Amino acid sequence: MLKATSIHKSYGKLQILKGVDLTVNHGEIVTIVGASGAGKSSLLNIIGTLDNADSGTVSIKDQDVSKLSKSQLSNFRNKEIGFIFQFHHLLVEFTALENVCIPAFIGGQSRVEAEKRAKQLLGMLGLSGRADHKPNQLSGGEQQRVAVARALINNPALILADEPSGNLDSTNARELHQLFIDLRREFNQTFIIVTHNEELSDLSDRKILMKDGTIVDNL
Repeated sequence: MLKATSIHKSYGKLQILKGVDLTVNHGEIVTIVGASGAGKSSLLNIIGTLDNADSGTVSIKDQDVSKLSKSQLSNFRNKEIGFIFQFHHLLVEFTALENVCIPAFIGGQSRVEAEKRAKQLLGMLGLSGRADHKPNQLSGGEQQRVAVARALINNPALILADEPSGNLDSTNARELHQLFIDLRREFNQTFIIVTHNEELSDLSDRKILMKDGTIVDNL
């Protein structure tokens, strides 16, 4: 599913990633752990094509993303990669249903197709009765579930999550972690998750430990 090879990244004189190699198989849940500043989020952003490596390659589904034009890359990212962040980043003026539909609209789906899929996902996530609510009418856990549905709307090959439960209380965090397990079972979905949450990392298939810009353990 994913192969990152010899990824280097610096910001000025500060070297963030120092030749990282990572392979993730289809259907795996892989967590990336390590102290703040280890390079976890930088690696995730490069894998997700939100940032460029100084050198090295990233291939997703055997596609070397560095060889794509800007428009091709935007289309690839929209269709093949779903993102879940610590903060849900929902658009406050839109309902839960509309927020979930946005990536589908960008990808060219019709409103009928997008809304049908969005309603299915919201139903699966226990939010059928909240579809017409705006973010300020939802709890923190509900908002993050809407963000999960949005990440899934285009049936992406890869879900990338950066501290997805970092802004949730322990109960909602536990429910979100179980949701990832359920989604993998339901859709054979592939997840790469940056987290400080030990419970979530223990639930994953593999735990990648980063330190000072390198992978030091693969458990």
